[in-house]
Amino acid sequence: MSIDEDLIRIAEQEKALSFDAFDLTTAWQLGKLLQELATERGLGIAIDITLHSMPVFYAALPGVTPDNVNWVRRKRNMVSRYFRSSYASGLKLQKEGKKVEDNGLSPADYAPHGGSFPINVRGTGCIGAVTVSGLPQRDDHNLAVEALALILAKDLESLRLA
Repeated sequence: MSIDEDLIRIAEQEKALSFDAFDLTTAWQLGKLLQELATERGLGIAIDITLHSMPVFYAALPGVTPDNVNWVRRKRNMVSRYFRSSYASGLKLQKEGKKVEDNGLSPADYAPHGGSFPINVRGTGCIGAVTVSGLPQRDDHNLAVEALALILAKDLESLRLA
């Protein structure tokens, strides 16, 4: 897919993967689902769910390094700043030939790479982020989308990036 096609699909994902309500129980269910998917597939990832600025779920699976903790924070900061997936923000910057520094942001604090996805609640907007780190960025993004689609009973095939 081209960058433009990916950006269109990600916008569709962000719209479709919205919750009617999201609380700490939902955060636990989503985090546990991601942990189960990763464990079944032997994926060494870090999983983070943060609501507003409060961490509500974190898991580090075998293979994770301290670098993944920093990647999670930096990707999550992109969602908190732009209320869209970190992958979409990165693709938009790539399309424009820009870097985060061009928007006055420090790459030490912001990573425009796939893996962090906004937790949107209908009628409220972005209340947090679910973040995955440890795979190539497109795979991190796709895993977060897969878990959201499963928990929301959405058709994954119609949402998945190619």
